[in-house]
Amino acid sequence: MSSISRRIEKLPATHMLWTVLFLSGIGWLFDAMDQGMMAGVMASIGKSWRLTPADLGLLGSASAVGMAIGAAVAGMVADKYGRRTVVTFTLVLYGLASAVSGISPNFSILLLLRFLTGLGLGGELPAASTLVSEFSPAKSRGRMVVLLESFWAWGWIASALIAYLLIPVYGWRIGFFLGGIPALYAAYLRRNIPESPRYLEQKGRLKEADGIVRKMEQQAGIINNEIAVTDLSKNKKMNSITLADLWSKAYFRRTIVLWVLWLGINFGYYGFVLWTPTLLVGKGFSLVKGFQFTLIMSIAQLPGYYSAAYLIEKIGRKVVLVVYLIGTSLSAYLFGQATSAVTVLVFGCLLYFFSLGAWGAVYAYTPEVYPTRVRGSGAGWAAAIGRIGAIAAPYIVGLVYETKGKQAGFTYVFLMLTIVFAVVALVVALVGIETKGRSLDEINVS
Repeated sequence: MSSISRRIEKLPATHMLWTVLFLSGIGWLFDAMDQGMMAGVMASIGKSWRLTPADLGLLGSASAVGMAIGAAVAGMVADKYGRRTVVTFTLVLYGLASAVSGISPNFSILLLLRFLTGLGLGGELPAASTLVSEFSPAKSRGRMVVLLESFWAWGWIASALIAYLLIPVYGWRIGFFLGGIPALYAAYLRRNIPESPRYLEQKGRLKEADGIVRKMEQQAGIINNEIAVTDLSKNKKMNSITLADLWSKAYFRRTIVLWVLWLGINFGYYGFVLWTPTLLVGKGFSLVKGFQFTLIMSIAQLPGYYSAAYLIEKIGRKVVLVVYLIGTSLSAYLFGQATSAVTVLVFGCLLYFFSLGAWGAVYAYTPEVYPTRVRGSGAGWAAAIGRIGAIAAPYIVGLVYETKGKQAGFTYVFLMLTIVFAVVALVVALVGIETKGRSLDEINVS
């Protein structure tokens, strides 16, 4: 284990770590607001612009295309130029594109702006989770990344409030303004985020890495007289990473598990969250009632995240992933069978509880399975492949819903999602590795 990594592993959760977590999380919150806003926007804009279900599916997929490209490119950029650079630039791009979406004059321009929004959002998420993961010691790393992901729930709740209280009164444009403009301020705050010391060490910038870790040690009351020495057995600069590296013998198993995990959970998640208000309207509820139900179900995300944050350091990443994915699968099936307001709410809350708990575990697990030199690229490519599911899901759900009709279509959509979540749980259970309690160096010994 390197000197920098060994020192980080001895630390508790310091003020600097909490600062990195909070500032990364604020951006995460606004990203979630934008994504959550699309559920309300799709239901509202569909009426305003008289769009077909297929058009709405295309709108939901536009940002996902950008997210796929953004995740892959940003991951490699993060390995070359740093995590801090990526998390700041991507949030600025997202904030500008999201705010300008609010003045879109037509459907085509809105699609373009949603693509640009996706570029920023796609690059932001894996880079931020990698940054928090690399600042954290093994004993709290999983919990910290799940807590980072929990900001998504607060953003989703805020978007549900806006959809319920403001969009019916002021129209869909207000949602984009409120989602994009505050994100630019969050990007400004991120200027205070330090670079990952593990990344700096890999780049040969040992003095900078030592300074950051030494400050964390001072915050923890640890006196360290160790003189940082560069490990000359390592290259001072990381070589460029290619996609082929992730499929080498050392990482093949890890890559296949992550790609299946990200592909499946994206397909399942975006298959229902973007469509929930619209599907509930087709079920016979009013648009306002659909927004109200979505708001209540969104609140169920919070205990989902926090329970996963607790369990992930108790029973491990793999077990939490499998349990929460199975719970999501069962909840999706029951939600598809719901016929009354009570059953819609109960099974909908369970669906949001388990699916977002699973998402927290995904973000905690992903950065842990690759070494520092390829961590950004590995996480970025997994997220990029996952966006294929996010791209396909809204459109496929729209087609299934349109083909089967409003009543039968509701059931068929959630039966499809039930199968997807179950398959992902099976793959993780059979092929996934456990990373609980191990340092980032130990995890990545081939």
